[in-house]
Amino acid sequence: MDRYAVVGNPIAHSKSPVIHGLFAEQTGQALTYDKMLVELTSFDEEVAGFFALGGKGLNVTVPFKEQAYRYADELSGRARAAGAVNTLIVQTEGTVWGDNTDGVGLVADLLAQGWALAGKRILILGAGGAVRGIVGPLLEQNPQSLVIANRTLEKAAAIAQAFPTGAIGVSAYTDLQGDFDLIINGTSASLGGELPPLPGGIANANSAAYDLMYGAEPTTFLHWAEEQGVGQRSDGLGMLVEQAAEAFFLWRGVRPETAPVIARLREMIAAA
Repeated sequence: MDRYAVVGNPIAHSKSPVIHGLFAEQTGQALTYDKMLVELTSFDEEVAGFFALGGKGLNVTVPFKEQAYRYADELSGRARAAGAVNTLIVQTEGTVWGDNTDGVGLVADLLAQGWALAGKRILILGAGGAVRGIVGPLLEQNPQSLVIANRTLEKAAAIAQAFPTGAIGVSAYTDLQGDFDLIINGTSASLGGELPPLPGGIANANSAAYDLMYGAEPTTFLHWAEEQGVGQRSDGLGMLVEQAAEAFFLWRGVRPETAPVIARLREMIAAA
């Protein structure tokens, strides 16, 4: 039976085994999927060992996405643009292919919820690795503009420079002006009850708000969006499932249905 796993540290919280187990059941694929807790200094050794024992593919989560990028023998275009890898695949000749499905997972979830992206003004909060992984697929949807806001402008500018297009800009949080059609929180601050110092007027009833984070309760960012009158609000659970579905498709050549899996996870999180 083909073996897959997710690698990270910490890893106990990961929903990936549940997600891929549901995908396999739905599509009739025979596979096993486990969690691998890897020491911070042992990534290459543990991954090589997994593949040497016949493993077919790995999902990679924090803090190893950049190490996975360096480990892969070959990289997809979106992995190169992101500078990070969250999916590793053993190819027929034994080489390891690295891909990044985060951005395409986000876009798939946004579109599945009926949120238009073409011609829209998009604001992304934060300039960490998660943000770099989503910028390319968002730009492919042809927004009117995309602004990356961060406390440190240099970090935002470094991401913008990796995507040379007139549609992308950078800003400090306090310098943001005008309103946006879609605001994406790419920081983890809201899970800790914090928010960047956002000015008023950047969101209204016609805006949409999306947090890459998720939990049993709405995040601090989504509470802020509600206070601004934003009607369309979502956390990142759908993105988690959609990026996993893309990885599953890359591994197995079969694309699972995501809606029932998202609904099942919502039930599990609410009951926990």
